[in-house]
Amino acid sequence: MQQAPFSDIDLQPRLIYEDDWLFAVDKPAGLLVHPSWIAPARTPNLVSWLKQRYPGETIHTVHRLDRATSGVMLFARDKAVAQALQLQFSERRIEKTYLCVTRGWTPDADVIDYALKPIHDRIADAHSEPDKPAQDAVTAYRRLGTVELPIAVGRYPRARYSLVEVRPKTGRKHQIRRHMKHIFHPLVGDTNYGEGRHNRLFREHFGCHRLLLMATCLEFEHPVQGERMRLEAPVSPGVDQLFRQLGWSGLYPAVNGPNLARIPASACPAGSAPGTPATGQYCAYTVTAD
Repeated sequence: MQQAPFSDIDLQPRLIYEDDWLFAVDKPAGLLVHPSWIAPARTPNLVSWLKQRYPGETIHTVHRLDRATSGVMLFARDKAVAQALQLQFSERRIEKTYLCVTRGWTPDADVIDYALKPIHDRIADAHSEPDKPAQDAVTAYRRLGTVELPIAVGRYPRARYSLVEVRPKTGRKHQIRRHMKHIFHPLVGDTNYGEGRHNRLFREHFGCHRLLLMATCLEFEHPVQGERMRLEAPVSPGVDQLFRQLGWSGLYPAVNGPNLARIPASACPAGSAPGTPATGQYCAYTVTAD
């Protein structure tokens, strides 16, 4: 199969929602959320980008995304709003939706209920107990599409992959990656829990060097206004190009796809953040009533 150029290099964060109390950003893969000991000083990070955009403001991080994961992230503009949103996360009232690509064909749908031990970080958790007991962890998923490639991997003459929508019900570190490995369908591009031969296949045949895990949607109650919010981020141009090559068009939120809600800029409610893709301005979020 002919390799296609992968166009996710040097992507910048994109503001997808903003009001007086919070904002949401589409974080590109490979970008740190905070400065970290795992990277050299002055390595670009999302919080620094936000501080440049909002000079003088205190940025409150509400939740986390791994460096290798792309997608929707929430930030608060004051401490009380941050605490209210974090409470929704801890009480499991926020609905999180991810897309991922796995090795093999997964079942049509299932729920993984498998406890995970906390991952001990020798720097960040230097003063905590390294051997904590496993915590409950639940992940629901459904398969959206499959592909079989005429490329030999190991003793198999063809390689099979699934496009999967994942909804974690708990928030353990690396939960999706660890759970999908547990059911023998590790994520493509995962250098910690994945399968090196399949990662190499995507690098060599598609030019894809990233983890194929994307946070595509967050649903929550606005902590001040009370509306039920649904914030969505399309997959990146490179991932969109890859998925179209694999025959998955229309199965995932894309900038020009049918599955991502679009509101004309002229109709955007006050406080929203229009984007400007090739098709014109839009608000990359929807507000739904309970």
